[in-house]
Amino acid sequence: MITHKGLPAALLVSLAATLAVSPAASAATPPPAAPASASASDIAPDGSRKADAAAFRSPQAALDRVAHPLRTTEPRGNLADLRPFGRMVGDATVVGVGEATHSSHEFVTLKHRTLRYLVEEKGFRTFALETAWSSGLRIDAYLTRGEGDLTQIMDEEFQGTYRWWNNAEYRDLLRWMRAYNVRHPEDPVRFVGDDNGFAGPGLYDAVTAYAAAFRPELTPQLSELYRGLRPATNAETYVNDYWTKPLAERKELAERTRRASELLEQHPGADADAHAWAVQHATAIHQMTTLYAFDWDDPRNIPAAMLHRDRVMADNVAWWQQHVGGKIMISAHNSHIALDSYAPTNYPRVQGDFLREQLGAGYLSVGLTFDHGSFNAFNHDGAPERSTVGPAAPGTAEHTLDQVRHRDYVVDLRNTPAPARAWLAAPHTIKNIGATYPGIADAPQVRLAQSHDVLIHLQQVEAARMLK
Repeated sequence: MITHKGLPAALLVSLAATLAVSPAASAATPPPAAPASASASDIAPDGSRKADAAAFRSPQAALDRVAHPLRTTEPRGNLADLRPFGRMVGDATVVGVGEATHSSHEFVTLKHRTLRYLVEEKGFRTFALETAWSSGLRIDAYLTRGEGDLTQIMDEEFQGTYRWWNNAEYRDLLRWMRAYNVRHPEDPVRFVGDDNGFAGPGLYDAVTAYAAAFRPELTPQLSELYRGLRPATNAETYVNDYWTKPLAERKELAERTRRASELLEQHPGADADAHAWAVQHATAIHQMTTLYAFDWDDPRNIPAAMLHRDRVMADNVAWWQQHVGGKIMISAHNSHIALDSYAPTNYPRVQGDFLREQLGAGYLSVGLTFDHGSFNAFNHDGAPERSTVGPAAPGTAEHTLDQVRHRDYVVDLRNTPAPARAWLAAPHTIKNIGATYPGIADAPQVRLAQSHDVLIHLQQVEAARMLK
Protein backbone atom coordinates (compact mmCIF):
# COMPACT_ATOMS: atom_id res chain seq x y z
CA MET A 1 0.00 0.00 0.00
CA ILE A 2 1.23 3.52 -0.80
CA THR A 3 0.26 6.10 1.77
CA HIS A 4 -0.18 9.83 1.39
CA LYS A 5 2.94 11.56 0.03
CA GLY A 6 3.84 8.34 -1.78
CA LEU A 7 5.55 6.52 1.08
CA PRO A 8 4.86 2.79 1.49
CA ALA A 9 3.00 2.00 4.68
CA ALA A 10 5.52 -0.70 5.56
CA LEU A 11 8.39 1.79 5.45
CA LEU A 12 6.51 4.38 7.47
CA VAL A 13 5.52 1.89 10.16
CA SER A 14 9.00 0.34 10.46
CA LEU A 15 8.42 -1.60 13.66
CA ALA A 16 6.08 0.98 15.22
CA ALA A 17 4.25 -1.07 17.82
CA THR A 18 1.20 -0.08 19.87
CA LEU A 19 1.37 -1.21 23.47
CA ALA A 20 -1.29 -1.62 26.05
CA VAL A 21 -0.84 0.96 28.80
CA SER A 22 -2.49 1.36 32.13
CA PRO A 23 -4.05 4.62 33.34
CA ALA A 24 -2.89 3.85 36.83
CA ALA A 25 0.41 5.26 38.03
CA SER A 26 3.33 2.85 38.34
CA ALA A 27 5.09 4.03 41.47
CA ALA A 28 8.60 2.84 42.19
CA THR A 29 8.59 0.35 45.06
CA PRO A 30 11.77 0.03 47.12
CA PRO A 31 12.66 -3.40 48.53
CA PRO A 32 11.24 -4.05 52.00
CA ALA A 33 13.47 -3.11 54.90
CA ALA A 34 14.80 -5.98 56.98
CA PRO A 35 13.85 -6.10 60.68
CA ALA A 36 16.34 -4.70 63.15
CA SER A 37 16.99 -8.13 64.64
CA ALA A 38 16.28 -11.68 63.57
CA SER A 39 15.67 -14.96 65.38
CA ALA A 40 17.04 -18.27 64.13
CA SER A 41 13.75 -18.97 62.37
CA ASP A 42 14.24 -15.77 60.37
CA ILE A 43 17.56 -16.92 58.92
CA ALA A 44 17.68 -18.66 55.52
CA PRO A 45 20.15 -21.53 54.88
CA ASP A 46 22.52 -19.17 53.05
CA GLY A 47 22.76 -16.98 56.13
CA SER A 48 20.58 -14.15 54.86
CA ARG A 49 17.36 -13.02 56.49
CA LYS A 50 14.35 -14.77 54.95
CA ALA A 51 12.66 -11.44 54.31
CA ASP A 52 15.70 -10.33 52.35
CA ALA A 53 15.89 -13.64 50.50
CA ALA A 54 12.22 -13.40 49.49
CA ALA A 55 12.72 -9.86 48.20
CA PHE A 56 15.83 -10.95 46.35
CA ARG A 57 13.78 -13.55 44.45
CA SER A 58 11.77 -10.81 42.67
CA PRO A 59 13.30 -9.49 39.44
CA GLN A 60 12.94 -5.83 40.42
CA ALA A 61 14.64 -6.40 43.78
CA ALA A 62 17.45 -8.27 42.04
CA LEU A 63 17.82 -5.43 39.55
CA ASP A 64 17.91 -3.00 42.48
CA ARG A 65 21.20 -4.56 43.51
CA VAL A 66 22.97 -3.97 40.21
CA ALA A 67 21.27 -0.86 38.76
CA HIS A 68 23.35 2.34 38.69
CA PRO A 69 21.40 5.60 39.00
CA LEU A 70 21.73 8.36 36.42
CA ARG A 71 21.98 11.87 37.80
CA THR A 72 20.32 13.45 34.78
CA THR A 73 19.52 12.85 31.13
CA GLU A 74 20.63 16.36 30.14
CA PRO A 75 23.94 16.66 28.25
CA ARG A 76 25.70 19.34 30.29
CA GLY A 77 27.48 19.00 33.59
CA ASN A 78 29.46 16.35 35.42
CA LEU A 79 29.60 12.89 33.86
CA ALA A 80 30.76 10.94 36.91
CA ASP A 81 27.51 8.95 37.12
CA LEU A 82 28.33 7.42 33.71
CA ARG A 83 31.49 5.73 34.98
CA PRO A 84 29.65 2.43 35.62
CA PHE A 85 28.42 2.66 32.03
CA GLY A 86 32.02 3.15 30.89
CA ARG A 87 32.99 -0.07 32.65
CA MET A 88 30.14 -1.83 30.83
CA VAL A 89 31.43 -0.52 27.50
CA GLY A 90 34.86 -1.94 28.27
CA ASP A 91 36.87 -2.46 25.09
CA ALA A 92 33.92 -2.31 22.68
CA THR A 93 34.71 -0.30 19.54
CA VAL A 94 31.13 0.12 18.32
CA VAL A 95 28.32 0.96 20.75
CA GLY A 96 24.73 1.03 19.54
CA VAL A 97 22.47 3.24 21.66
CA GLY A 98 18.78 2.74 20.98
CA GLU A 99 15.51 4.51 21.61
CA ALA A 100 11.96 3.34 22.24
CA THR A 101 10.54 6.28 20.25
CA HIS A 102 12.09 8.25 17.41
CA SER A 103 11.29 11.67 18.84
CA SER A 104 11.47 12.10 22.61
CA HIS A 105 13.61 14.78 24.27
CA GLU A 106 15.26 12.58 26.88
CA PHE A 107 16.33 9.89 24.43
CA VAL A 108 18.24 12.42 22.31
CA THR A 109 19.72 14.37 25.24
CA LEU A 110 20.83 11.13 26.89
CA LYS A 111 22.54 10.14 23.64
CA HIS A 112 24.22 13.55 23.59
CA ARG A 113 25.39 13.00 27.15
CA THR A 114 26.54 9.46 26.37
CA LEU A 115 28.42 10.67 23.29
CA ARG A 116 30.19 13.29 25.41
CA TYR A 117 31.29 10.60 27.84
CA LEU A 118 32.41 8.19 25.13
CA VAL A 119 34.38 10.92 23.35
CA GLU A 120 35.99 12.41 26.45
CA GLU A 121 36.59 9.25 28.47
CA LYS A 122 36.65 6.30 26.04
CA GLY A 123 38.19 7.75 22.88
CA PHE A 124 35.20 7.45 20.56
CA ARG A 125 35.47 9.61 17.45
CA THR A 126 32.38 8.96 15.28
CA PHE A 127 28.65 9.42 15.79
CA ALA A 128 26.58 7.29 13.40
CA LEU A 129 22.92 8.16 12.90
CA GLU A 130 20.02 6.29 11.30
CA THR A 131 19.93 8.66 8.32
CA ALA A 132 21.12 8.71 4.71
CA TRP A 133 24.79 8.25 3.77
CA SER A 134 24.70 11.45 1.70
CA SER A 135 23.19 13.42 4.58
CA GLY A 136 25.97 12.16 6.82
CA LEU A 137 28.64 13.40 4.42
CA ARG A 138 27.12 16.87 4.34
CA ILE A 139 26.82 17.04 8.13
CA ASP A 140 30.37 15.72 8.55
CA ALA A 141 31.67 18.49 6.27
CA TYR A 142 29.98 21.06 8.51
CA LEU A 143 31.29 19.47 11.70
CA THR A 144 34.88 19.03 10.55
CA ARG A 145 35.38 21.96 8.15
CA GLY A 146 32.57 24.37 8.99
CA GLU A 147 30.99 24.03 5.53
CA GLY A 148 27.43 25.31 5.22
CA ASP A 149 24.78 26.43 7.70
CA LEU A 150 23.60 23.84 10.22
CA THR A 151 19.96 24.98 10.25
CA GLN A 152 19.77 24.82 6.46
CA ILE A 153 21.50 21.44 6.35
CA MET A 154 19.09 19.94 8.89
CA ASP A 155 16.06 21.41 7.09
CA GLU A 156 17.19 19.99 3.76
CA GLU A 157 18.50 16.60 4.89
CA PHE A 158 16.07 15.63 7.65
CA GLN A 159 12.92 15.28 5.57
CA GLY A 160 10.28 12.60 5.06
CA THR A 161 10.69 9.76 7.56
CA TYR A 162 13.92 11.41 8.75
CA ARG A 163 12.12 14.58 9.80
CA TRP A 164 12.14 13.43 13.43
CA TRP A 165 15.87 14.22 13.59
CA ASN A 166 15.15 17.89 12.79
CA ASN A 167 14.72 18.88 16.42
CA ALA A 168 16.37 21.21 18.89
CA GLU A 169 17.95 18.29 20.75
CA TYR A 170 19.86 16.99 17.73
CA ARG A 171 20.81 20.54 16.79
CA ASP A 172 22.40 20.92 20.25
CA LEU A 173 24.23 17.61 19.85
CA LEU A 174 25.64 18.67 16.47
CA ARG A 175 26.60 22.09 17.81
CA TRP A 176 28.54 20.39 20.61
CA MET A 177 30.35 18.23 18.06
CA ARG A 178 31.26 21.30 16.00
CA ALA A 179 32.52 23.16 19.09
CA TYR A 180 34.60 20.12 20.08
CA ASN A 181 36.14 19.98 16.62
CA VAL A 182 37.00 23.67 16.66
CA ARG A 183 38.93 23.00 19.88
CA HIS A 184 40.47 19.76 18.54
CA PRO A 185 41.02 20.26 14.79
CA GLU A 186 43.65 17.50 14.65
CA ASP A 187 41.44 14.94 16.38
CA PRO A 188 37.82 15.63 15.32
CA VAL A 189 34.62 13.79 16.07
CA ARG A 190 33.13 12.61 12.78
CA PHE A 191 29.56 11.95 11.65
CA VAL A 192 28.24 9.20 9.40
CA GLY A 193 24.74 8.43 8.14
CA ASP A 194 24.47 4.64 7.93
CA ASP A 195 20.98 4.28 6.42
CA ASN A 196 19.95 3.96 2.77
CA GLY A 197 16.70 5.90 2.32
CA PHE A 198 17.96 8.68 0.03
CA ALA A 199 21.03 9.28 -2.15
CA GLY A 200 21.65 13.01 -2.45
CA PRO A 201 23.22 14.81 -5.43
CA GLY A 202 26.59 15.03 -3.67
CA LEU A 203 27.11 11.29 -4.17
CA TYR A 204 26.68 11.50 -7.94
CA ASP A 205 28.96 14.54 -8.07
CA ALA A 206 31.64 12.76 -6.03
CA VAL A 207 31.55 9.67 -8.26
CA THR A 208 31.71 11.63 -11.51
CA ALA A 209 34.47 13.88 -10.10
CA TYR A 210 36.53 10.80 -9.23
CA ALA A 211 36.05 9.37 -12.71
CA ALA A 212 36.99 12.67 -14.36
CA ALA A 213 40.18 12.88 -12.29
CA PHE A 214 41.36 9.26 -12.38
CA ARG A 215 39.41 7.25 -14.97
CA PRO A 216 37.98 9.67 -17.55
CA GLU A 217 37.23 6.83 -19.95
CA LEU A 218 34.47 5.69 -17.54
CA THR A 219 32.64 9.02 -17.61
CA PRO A 220 30.37 8.31 -20.61
CA GLN A 221 29.26 4.95 -19.19
CA LEU A 222 28.64 6.38 -15.71
CA SER A 223 26.67 9.28 -17.15
CA GLU A 224 24.42 6.84 -19.01
CA LEU A 225 23.99 4.50 -16.05
CA TYR A 226 23.07 7.40 -13.74
CA ARG A 227 20.82 9.08 -16.30
CA GLY A 228 17.74 10.58 -14.62
CA LEU A 229 18.81 9.58 -11.11
CA ARG A 230 20.67 12.60 -9.71
CA PRO A 231 18.17 14.52 -7.50
CA ALA A 232 17.11 17.92 -8.78
CA THR A 233 14.50 18.52 -6.05
CA ASN A 234 14.49 18.36 -2.26
CA ALA A 235 14.82 14.99 -0.56
CA GLU A 236 11.16 14.48 0.33
CA THR A 237 9.90 15.38 -3.15
CA TYR A 238 12.52 13.15 -4.77
CA VAL A 239 11.61 10.13 -2.65
CA ASN A 240 7.87 10.64 -3.08
CA ASP A 241 8.28 10.93 -6.84
CA TYR A 242 10.51 7.86 -6.90
CA TRP A 243 7.81 5.72 -5.31
CA THR A 244 5.39 6.63 -8.09
CA LYS A 245 7.63 4.99 -10.71
CA PRO A 246 6.39 1.59 -11.93
CA LEU A 247 8.06 -1.35 -10.22
CA ALA A 248 9.68 -2.46 -13.49
CA GLU A 249 11.33 0.96 -13.85
CA ARG A 250 12.59 0.89 -10.27
CA LYS A 251 14.10 -2.54 -10.87
CA GLU A 252 15.79 -1.29 -14.05
CA LEU A 253 17.27 1.67 -12.15
CA ALA A 254 18.62 -0.69 -9.49
CA GLU A 255 20.25 -2.78 -12.20
CA ARG A 256 21.89 0.32 -13.67
CA THR A 257 23.30 1.45 -10.31
CA ARG A 258 24.64 -2.06 -9.70
CA ARG A 259 26.52 -1.90 -12.99
CA ALA A 260 27.86 1.56 -12.14
CA SER A 261 29.15 0.38 -8.77
CA GLU A 262 30.82 -2.67 -10.31
CA LEU A 263 32.32 -0.58 -13.09
CA LEU A 264 34.03 1.69 -10.57
CA GLU A 265 35.16 -1.18 -8.37
CA GLN A 266 36.77 -2.99 -11.30
CA HIS A 267 38.70 0.07 -12.51
CA PRO A 268 40.78 1.55 -9.66
CA GLY A 269 42.72 4.74 -10.17
CA ALA A 270 46.12 5.85 -8.92
CA ASP A 271 44.75 7.03 -5.55
CA ALA A 272 43.55 3.97 -3.61
CA ASP A 273 41.81 6.01 -0.91
CA ALA A 274 39.93 8.16 -3.43
CA HIS A 275 38.90 4.99 -5.24
CA ALA A 276 37.58 3.39 -2.05
CA TRP A 277 35.46 6.46 -1.29
CA ALA A 278 34.12 6.65 -4.85
CA VAL A 279 33.12 2.98 -4.74
CA GLN A 280 31.42 3.49 -1.37
CA HIS A 281 29.47 6.49 -2.71
CA ALA A 282 28.38 4.43 -5.72
CA THR A 283 27.46 1.61 -3.34
CA ALA A 284 25.29 4.00 -1.32
CA ILE A 285 23.44 4.99 -4.49
CA HIS A 286 22.86 1.33 -5.28
CA GLN A 287 21.75 0.63 -1.71
CA MET A 288 18.97 3.20 -2.17
CA THR A 289 17.77 1.97 -5.54
CA THR A 290 17.82 -1.64 -4.30
CA LEU A 291 15.63 -0.73 -1.32
CA TYR A 292 13.16 1.02 -3.61
CA ALA A 293 13.14 -1.87 -6.12
CA PHE A 294 11.29 -4.18 -3.73
CA ASP A 295 7.56 -4.54 -4.28
CA TRP A 296 6.41 -3.00 -1.03
CA ASP A 297 2.75 -3.56 -1.93
CA ASP A 298 3.25 -7.32 -1.54
CA PRO A 299 3.68 -8.23 2.15
CA ARG A 300 5.72 -11.29 1.15
CA ASN A 301 8.55 -8.96 0.10
CA ILE A 302 8.79 -7.03 3.36
CA PRO A 303 11.17 -9.44 5.15
CA ALA A 304 13.67 -9.31 2.28
CA ALA A 305 13.43 -5.51 2.08
CA MET A 306 13.99 -5.09 5.81
CA LEU A 307 16.85 -7.59 5.75
CA HIS A 308 18.49 -5.51 3.02
CA ARG A 309 18.06 -2.29 4.99
CA ASP A 310 19.53 -3.55 8.25
CA ARG A 311 22.41 -5.30 6.48
CA VAL A 312 23.21 -2.01 4.73
CA MET A 313 23.19 -0.13 8.05
CA ALA A 314 25.69 -2.60 9.50
CA ASP A 315 27.85 -2.66 6.36
CA ASN A 316 28.11 1.14 6.24
CA VAL A 317 29.24 1.29 9.86
CA ALA A 318 31.77 -1.48 9.23
CA TRP A 319 33.08 0.30 6.10
CA TRP A 320 33.51 3.55 8.01
CA GLN A 321 35.41 1.87 10.81
CA GLN A 322 37.68 0.08 8.34
CA HIS A 323 38.45 3.15 6.22
CA VAL A 324 38.18 6.04 8.69
CA GLY A 325 39.00 4.17 11.88
CA GLY A 326 38.23 4.86 15.50
CA LYS A 327 35.42 3.93 17.83
CA ILE A 328 31.81 4.56 16.80
CA MET A 329 28.61 5.29 18.71
CA ILE A 330 25.48 4.40 16.71
CA SER A 331 22.12 6.09 17.28
CA ALA A 332 19.09 4.18 16.00
CA HIS A 333 15.84 2.63 17.16
CA ASN A 334 16.08 -0.21 19.68
CA SER A 335 14.80 -2.55 16.98
CA HIS A 336 17.87 -1.82 14.80
CA ILE A 337 20.68 -1.83 17.36
CA ALA A 338 19.35 -4.97 19.10
CA LEU A 339 21.27 -8.24 18.97
CA ASP A 340 18.13 -10.12 18.01
CA SER A 341 15.09 -9.07 16.01
CA TYR A 342 12.11 -7.69 17.89
CA ALA A 343 9.81 -8.98 15.10
CA PRO A 344 11.55 -11.81 13.20
CA THR A 345 8.63 -12.44 10.83
CA ASN A 346 9.15 -9.13 9.02
CA TYR A 347 12.69 -8.35 10.25
CA PRO A 348 14.69 -11.58 9.96
CA ARG A 349 17.97 -9.99 11.11
CA VAL A 350 18.83 -6.50 12.30
CA GLN A 351 21.81 -4.13 12.30
CA GLY A 352 23.00 -5.13 15.78
CA ASP A 353 22.87 -8.82 14.88
CA PHE A 354 25.07 -8.24 11.83
CA LEU A 355 27.51 -6.11 13.83
CA ARG A 356 27.82 -8.72 16.57
CA GLU A 357 28.55 -11.29 13.86
CA GLN A 358 31.24 -9.05 12.36
CA LEU A 359 32.77 -7.62 15.54
CA GLY A 360 31.97 -10.12 18.28
CA ALA A 361 32.35 -8.50 21.71
CA GLY A 362 33.57 -5.40 19.90
CA TYR A 363 29.92 -4.46 19.42
CA LEU A 364 27.79 -3.46 22.43
CA SER A 365 24.01 -3.03 22.27
CA VAL A 366 22.40 -0.52 24.66
CA GLY A 367 18.59 -0.55 24.74
CA LEU A 368 16.55 2.39 26.07
CA THR A 369 13.14 1.97 27.68
CA PHE A 370 10.64 4.31 29.38
CA ASP A 371 7.57 3.95 31.53
CA HIS A 372 5.37 6.82 30.34
CA GLY A 373 5.49 10.09 28.46
CA SER A 374 5.15 11.72 25.05
CA PHE A 375 6.73 11.63 21.61
CA ASN A 376 6.27 12.80 18.02
CA ALA A 377 5.20 10.43 15.25
CA PHE A 378 3.16 10.31 12.06
CA ASN A 379 -0.51 9.47 12.46
CA HIS A 380 -2.20 7.14 9.98
CA ASP A 381 -2.93 10.06 7.67
CA GLY A 382 0.80 10.74 7.46
CA ALA A 383 0.61 13.96 9.48
CA PRO A 384 3.07 14.65 12.33
CA GLU A 385 1.42 14.46 15.72
CA ARG A 386 2.36 14.56 19.41
CA SER A 387 1.16 11.49 21.30
CA THR A 388 1.22 10.40 24.93
CA VAL A 389 1.20 7.00 26.62
CA GLY A 390 0.46 6.42 30.28
CA PRO A 391 2.27 4.22 32.80
CA ALA A 392 3.04 0.70 31.70
CA ALA A 393 0.50 -2.04 32.35
CA PRO A 394 1.30 -4.89 34.77
CA GLY A 395 3.06 -7.73 33.00
CA THR A 396 4.93 -5.50 30.55
CA ALA A 397 8.68 -5.12 30.70
CA GLU A 398 8.50 -1.45 31.65
CA HIS A 399 6.14 -2.10 34.56
CA THR A 400 8.79 -4.24 36.24
CA LEU A 401 11.69 -2.00 35.20
CA ASP A 402 9.96 1.05 36.65
CA GLN A 403 9.71 -0.58 40.09
CA VAL A 404 13.47 -0.49 40.51
CA ARG A 405 14.21 2.14 43.17
CA HIS A 406 16.06 4.56 40.86
CA ARG A 407 14.07 6.94 38.69
CA ASP A 408 16.54 6.62 35.78
CA TYR A 409 19.30 4.03 35.73
CA VAL A 410 21.65 1.85 33.70
CA VAL A 411 22.10 -1.90 34.23
CA ASP A 412 24.43 -4.44 32.68
CA LEU A 413 22.14 -7.27 31.53
CA ARG A 414 25.15 -9.60 31.24
CA ASN A 415 25.81 -9.42 34.97
CA THR A 416 22.60 -9.72 37.00
CA PRO A 417 21.48 -11.93 39.91
CA ALA A 418 19.64 -15.16 39.10
CA PRO A 419 16.06 -13.85 39.62
CA ALA A 420 16.74 -10.97 37.23
CA ARG A 421 18.43 -13.28 34.72
CA ALA A 422 15.38 -15.52 34.59
CA TRP A 423 13.04 -12.59 34.09
CA LEU A 424 15.29 -10.95 31.47
CA ALA A 425 15.46 -14.23 29.54
CA ALA A 426 11.67 -14.50 29.33
CA PRO A 427 9.58 -12.68 26.69
CA HIS A 428 7.75 -9.53 27.80
CA THR A 429 5.68 -6.96 25.95
CA ILE A 430 7.68 -3.76 25.41
CA LYS A 431 7.05 -0.29 24.01
CA ASN A 432 8.50 -0.10 20.52
CA ILE A 433 7.15 3.07 18.89
CA GLY A 434 8.51 3.88 15.46
CA ALA A 435 7.83 6.51 12.82
CA THR A 436 4.04 5.93 12.84
CA TYR A 437 1.75 5.72 15.86
CA PRO A 438 -0.34 3.67 16.42
CA GLY A 439 1.70 1.12 14.53
CA ILE A 440 1.70 -2.66 14.35
CA ALA A 441 -1.34 -3.96 16.27
CA ASP A 442 0.45 -6.73 18.16
CA ALA A 443 3.10 -5.45 20.57
CA PRO A 444 6.42 -7.26 20.35
CA GLN A 445 7.37 -9.84 22.92
CA VAL A 446 11.05 -9.22 23.64
CA ARG A 447 13.62 -11.19 25.61
CA LEU A 448 15.73 -8.32 26.92
CA ALA A 449 18.80 -10.41 27.81
CA GLN A 450 18.84 -11.81 24.27
CA SER A 451 18.33 -8.40 22.68
CA HIS A 452 20.70 -6.05 24.51
CA ASP A 453 23.90 -6.12 26.55
CA VAL A 454 23.04 -3.02 28.58
CA LEU A 455 19.73 -1.36 29.38
CA ILE A 456 18.97 2.24 30.31
CA HIS A 457 15.51 2.80 31.77
CA LEU A 458 13.90 6.23 32.08
CA GLN A 459 10.76 6.83 34.08
CA GLN A 460 9.33 9.60 31.89
CA VAL A 461 10.04 11.23 28.53
CA GLU A 462 8.64 14.28 26.74
CA ALA A 463 8.24 14.91 23.03
CA ALA A 464 11.28 16.41 21.33
CA ARG A 465 11.15 20.09 20.28
CA MET A 466 10.69 19.97 16.52
CA LEU A 467 12.32 22.76 14.50
CA LYS A 468 9.96 22.47 11.53
